[in-house]
Amino acid sequence: MSTGRKTALSENTLFGMGNPLLDISAVVDKDFLDKFGLKLNDQILAEEKHKVLFEEIVKRNKVEYHAGGSTQNSVKIAQWMIQKPHKVATFFGCIGTDHFGEILKKKAEEAHVDAHYYEQNEEPTGTCAACITGDNRSLVANLAAANCYKKEKHLDLDSNWELVKKAKVYYIAGFFLTVSPESILKVAKHASDNNKIFCMNLSAPFISQFFKEPLMKVMPYVDILFGNETEAATFAKELGFETDDIAEIAKKTQNLPKENKKRQRVVVFTQGKDDTVATVGEKVTMFPVLDIDQNNIVDTNGAGDAFVGGFLYALVQEQDLEECIRAGHYAANVIIRRVGCTFPEKPDFH
Repeated sequence: MSTGRKTALSENTLFGMGNPLLDISAVVDKDFLDKFGLKLNDQILAEEKHKVLFEEIVKRNKVEYHAGGSTQNSVKIAQWMIQKPHKVATFFGCIGTDHFGEILKKKAEEAHVDAHYYEQNEEPTGTCAACITGDNRSLVANLAAANCYKKEKHLDLDSNWELVKKAKVYYIAGFFLTVSPESILKVAKHASDNNKIFCMNLSAPFISQFFKEPLMKVMPYVDILFGNETEAATFAKELGFETDDIAEIAKKTQNLPKENKKRQRVVVFTQGKDDTVATVGEKVTMFPVLDIDQNNIVDTNGAGDAFVGGFLYALVQEQDLEECIRAGHYAANVIIRRVGCTFPEKPDFH
């Protein structure tokens, strides 16, 4: 029987691991950003000085809570695009035994993602303050429990590792490099040794700047690397590429050392409303995004995660790069019309 798909999907085909966070999003003004020294469109880790920010943002008149965390968002979107069967996407990460943790479990279940959280009670469930100003968003993540993920306490357990082995495509955002690089390496090596697809994301400028060593340890195992234009520029600077031409950066990144020679690395850089840049074989190609009226953009929080989610949806079905990017553009276009990384009941992608 034909499902009309290129491949019939089975449970746990897509594996994601990262920081499960509850997004607390509110529209703020420039003064709020300045008060906490935030940039318009950035992602940072919370420091002591941001404690007050979390107290203040929840008091805003229109505050919304949504399940978040970059990798979790992406696998959730991929699952949403797939629809059936449920639980094609697996997710690992660490939460606390608290109310926010319960919300994340419930939301993952509603999204039909097979989430297996490592639960501990030392730290509360992580949160991310999404400070929205017009069509920009500044994210401040308080990892808390997310930072407590332990390879030997979770990933290494037979029942969990079996789920990892079932997957054909792996995706881990660069954010997780600050938590458990050894878990990432174990998964990345498994993918490489078995000629499966391992995907990663540059995630934020601070990853290339302050976590360059663990990032470059994983790089030889990366089959598909995602990032946006700012992250690409920072990465190029850190690696001394001596160019700010995004196509050139993509090419140089593609040519970095690689373990599994059976797969040529693919590099995909998004640029907001500008063309997405991708390496296609030996050349670099530009893919225009879908047009959208500025007035229809509610917030861009989750747009990058959604792009990856759409891309993964097509990738697990073994579709070509152009189709993966088209699906990514579709998902991002849906997400920016809504608050946070949320989506309508069903996709309308053909």
